[in-house]
Amino acid sequence: MTKPFASSADTVQKTDTLEILGDGVYALTAEGDPNVGAIEGEDFLVAIESRATPSATRDWLSILREQTDKPVRFLILTHYHAVRVLGASAFEAGDIIMSETSRDFVAERGLEDWKSEFGRMPRLAKNADEVPGLTWPTITFGTDMAIELGGDRGRLDLRFLGRGHTGGDIVVWHDKSRTLFAGDLVESKAALYTGDAYHFDWAGKTLDNVKAYRSENLIGGRGAVSRGTAETDAAVEQTRMFLNGMIENVGRVHKAGGDLKEAFEATRDALAPEFGAWPIFEHCLPFDVQRLWDEFDGIENPRIWTAERDREVWAKLQG
Repeated sequence: MTKPFASSADTVQKTDTLEILGDGVYALTAEGDPNVGAIEGEDFLVAIESRATPSATRDWLSILREQTDKPVRFLILTHYHAVRVLGASAFEAGDIIMSETSRDFVAERGLEDWKSEFGRMPRLAKNADEVPGLTWPTITFGTDMAIELGGDRGRLDLRFLGRGHTGGDIVVWHDKSRTLFAGDLVESKAALYTGDAYHFDWAGKTLDNVKAYRSENLIGGRGAVSRGTAETDAAVEQTRMFLNGMIENVGRVHKAGGDLKEAFEATRDALAPEFGAWPIFEHCLPFDVQRLWDEFDGIENPRIWTAERDREVWAKLQG
């Protein structure tokens, strides 16, 4: 029997938890749903990540407004996936920032990604008819950018650390509080989505670069905030273990002349004891294995996911 498609059967609303990591440094976690955050400048706010729709973003803003009424000057998007960006308009931000590579992602596959992700995760698409269109940046950069927060609040350093979850992921570092917003380059006890990933870069130098910050607070894409360098190191290494487990098992089947279904089953069997209870494990794994199989086939850049291709891969692997 075919399993319910992706997260279509996930209808239970998650509980939001606000975590205050320092003076004016906020993260909102939601039991394995996508994390968001914000940092106060002297007289403005910097929001980090959006939710999937304006309505869902307003829910986050209503929590944030209990702490500060400063206007949102910047919205930073660590990468481009629909459930991370399409609620951006609710912030009414002065500027939206993403990497140049992420902007190219919008142009190349933004519409397809929108239909794909809302089909995979319908619960996150709260009042989806409010989405005004694709989210485009007003500011882009190549590898580095800084935002001065004013007063004694320090600054934010935005940096591209290498290809990973997508080709254009960036991290946001606040040295004053030793806080790193790592986007989906790191997950804390949540499964990885790697359908647009560069697995070999990610598992190696990119995660090495994330770990080199020696952060005291690390906010990944999903899961709890990691606190203290022991926990932040563990979150990085959990992520690397997931990636290396995929690389080892898909690679072995590929080298032996097996097929995609065999690679999927071998990978699921190998990873499930450690990671199978983590959020969205069964949802993500078919798309993850397909992308990694393509990399072993020599397809460097991820193929575009469409709603139709999603269903085809799911039926082939989870049927």
